[in-house]
Amino acid sequence: MLLYVSLIAAFIASILLTPVVKRLAFRIGAVDAPNYRKVHARIMPRLGGLAIFLAFIIGVAILYPFLMDILRNAKNDSDTYLLAIIIGACIIVATGVVDDMREISAKAKMLGQLAAALIIVFVGGIQIEMVNLPFLGTLDFGLLSIPLTIIWIVGITNAINLIDGLDGLAAGVSTIALITLAVMAFIMSNMFVLAIAAILAVASLGFLFYNFHPAKIFMGDTGALFLGFMISVLALLGFKNVTFVSLIIPIIILGVPISDTFFAIVRRLRMKKKWSDPDKSHLHHRLLDMGFTHRQTVLLIYGIAMMFGLAAIIFSMAKVWGAILLVAVILTAIEIFVEIIGLAGKNYKPLLNFVRIFNK
Repeated sequence: MLLYVSLIAAFIASILLTPVVKRLAFRIGAVDAPNYRKVHARIMPRLGGLAIFLAFIIGVAILYPFLMDILRNAKNDSDTYLLAIIIGACIIVATGVVDDMREISAKAKMLGQLAAALIIVFVGGIQIEMVNLPFLGTLDFGLLSIPLTIIWIVGITNAINLIDGLDGLAAGVSTIALITLAVMAFIMSNMFVLAIAAILAVASLGFLFYNFHPAKIFMGDTGALFLGFMISVLALLGFKNVTFVSLIIPIIILGVPISDTFFAIVRRLRMKKKWSDPDKSHLHHRLLDMGFTHRQTVLLIYGIAMMFGLAAIIFSMAKVWGAILLVAVILTAIEIFVEIIGLAGKNYKPLLNFVRIFNK
């Protein structure tokens, strides 16, 4: 019952707080002006992620006794998880708020993300320590476990930020990923991850009432970094007993932002640009260029995110050979889709060219 109360409170809080944050954004100058890379044509408030964060905190505060009981009663779990998550989230949100107000440098944003990731590792004690590979046995990461965990957190945090290019896109994809994480946590009887993911999902869903096209407010880096950070940490908590299957599941769940980020790096390297240089060739840009409307593009990417989520659930129930086959099918489908829409560059079509040569 308490979980339902916290979910309802977080959802209502998100709906009520977003207009307040919108007024605050205009007052403190946290606005997004249009430019050649943006698809909006007027100045927009971009502090919306603060409403998601505050709604999330309200939901967690209501459920706090329940969450602490779960952590204290769970074997091999630490009751510092929640403390580390809240501290890390506060650092991430503070970084996002400053960036939404002043547009700080990429290095400054990275420092904030690294600080939050270090809190998760050293205060929460959350790390990717080993993985059990099929046919090969256990691979212990040893000293590499800390940098690998930090890379995962920072990478996913930025992946969500990179897809935040259309009204409702990042919030919707994040909500789908969070719902999938909650379903997976339910299957695995991980009530802590289930509760946190569900609270965050309804907070993000409440914000979507104002963020879906045509948006009245953007989530900004405050929201994109916060959602990315939380998803990365929840994925670690949900699948910390790392087998081959559990290692792949969060990657499949986050298939949209991860693949978009990966091929953005490929695209920029092929064009001899810095991997961090911004451009206008992300997944949503390519779909818009193909003639899809703003709303159609967002809904299409939602559909892709849902398919990834469903694939992750099926993958978790598959045997080893079935899981390997499913991964092969997913990777092949992604590659074909990427080549068709030109996500890695208009001339990048190795698989399609190979098929044409073979057919001849």
